[in-house]
Amino acid sequence: MSLIKSISGIRGTIGGNPGDGLGAEDIVKFTCAYASLIRETYKGDSNCIVVGRDARLSGEMVEKLVCGSLISMGFDVINIGKASTPTTELAVTGEKACGGIIITASHNPVQWNALKLLDHNGEFLSDKLGKEVISRAEKQLYIYSDVFKLGKEYKNETWGSRHIEMVRNLELVDSDAIKKSNFTVAIDGINSVGGIVIPKLLKSLGVQNIIEINCEPSGNFFHTPEPIPANLTQISRIMTESDADVGFVVDPDVDRLAIVMENGEMFVEENTLVAIADYVLSYTPGSTVSNLSSSRGLKDITEKHGCQYAAAAVGEVNVVAKMKEVNAVIGGEGNGGVIYPALHSGRDALVGIALFLTLMAKSGKKVSEIKKQLPQYEIAKNKIELTPDIDVDAILSAVKDHFKNEKVNDIDGIKIDFSDSWVHLRKSNTEPIIRIYSEAQTIDEANRLAESIKSIIKTL
Repeated sequence: MSLIKSISGIRGTIGGNPGDGLGAEDIVKFTCAYASLIRETYKGDSNCIVVGRDARLSGEMVEKLVCGSLISMGFDVINIGKASTPTTELAVTGEKACGGIIITASHNPVQWNALKLLDHNGEFLSDKLGKEVISRAEKQLYIYSDVFKLGKEYKNETWGSRHIEMVRNLELVDSDAIKKSNFTVAIDGINSVGGIVIPKLLKSLGVQNIIEINCEPSGNFFHTPEPIPANLTQISRIMTESDADVGFVVDPDVDRLAIVMENGEMFVEENTLVAIADYVLSYTPGSTVSNLSSSRGLKDITEKHGCQYAAAAVGEVNVVAKMKEVNAVIGGEGNGGVIYPALHSGRDALVGIALFLTLMAKSGKKVSEIKKQLPQYEIAKNKIELTPDIDVDAILSAVKDHFKNEKVNDIDGIKIDFSDSWVHLRKSNTEPIIRIYSEAQTIDEANRLAESIKSIIKTL
């Protein structure tokens, strides 16, 4: 069993002995530490914290612990129930709350759950504040409220519908064009909140023909929830057996979007942001941002439109910070995470779906035809399992020295840019591994590059 504490929040498996996984005491300590930090750092008038959760089997249990802990710290709770991560982020600003907690382990299997922590802007805590929460939790540096100042809980389950309306009203979302196109759309909701909100979004956009797959929000995930090709054989088969024009797959908290083409083949997660950025830039030129592990395709598309691209360290909070710095019109991550600041600064699969359907409607092209127009790269995602005796920093330093004559970026691990390819090594924030991402014009070239790096590491 596992428990991982990082600036992204606290994440672990449910069950087992105290200290082995994400136990009730961990949830209480972490929530109270976060509440004490908000109490000291927030300068506004609100005393409310928003809480939303995905549909995991452990979700209701964790929700009760989180809400009770916040109340014990003197905060009022606006409980929005089963809601996506982007919906919860929008609820924080919409309710003028002083923070928010999202109860979700994102793409992790059903045994996992986690707390994602938001500030009053509905954005993830900074590195500094995230570390402060961890420190306070470990040292139990918080004080419970007295009995006369306990908080209260309020239910508000309208935010899913409000989120849909805000997406539909975006200037670059054309629901009339989508409706006229009479698309047939397949959606895999992975038995979580995506199964609730995505069909409603599609209907709001004028899609009449919807093939719902795993849309019952039972929390019993039909397949491993990360939306990568190995886990998407079901929707791929259904696409070939139906007349669907496009298939969409989300993760349990609906901040990542994978697309399946009309022939049942994967559009590829890395292309989600690239294609949508191409559409957005054609109407609203401006800067773009993605993280160091994302496809070079976004840089190519951005420069095609005569605009500037910037790279950020891995992690949504880092991408958002860089987007604000360069005033980006769109950005995100190569895992299918689209960040469109015209609505809010967070990964949002609802925004991605609406913009992609508009692109399809306006271009009149099949999904496979859209893919052919994008820069043609293949990205390989490998990893090295860590053991206690491995000195990761020493490994990365040695790799950097080995490639000192190449273009090296060390803001987050080590990225080496070659003329027609790149490789990025970094320690994961959520798993005990070193991730090795490599990209080239073919998957064989990308994998060969990764294997060559592994060989170098072994010699070190």
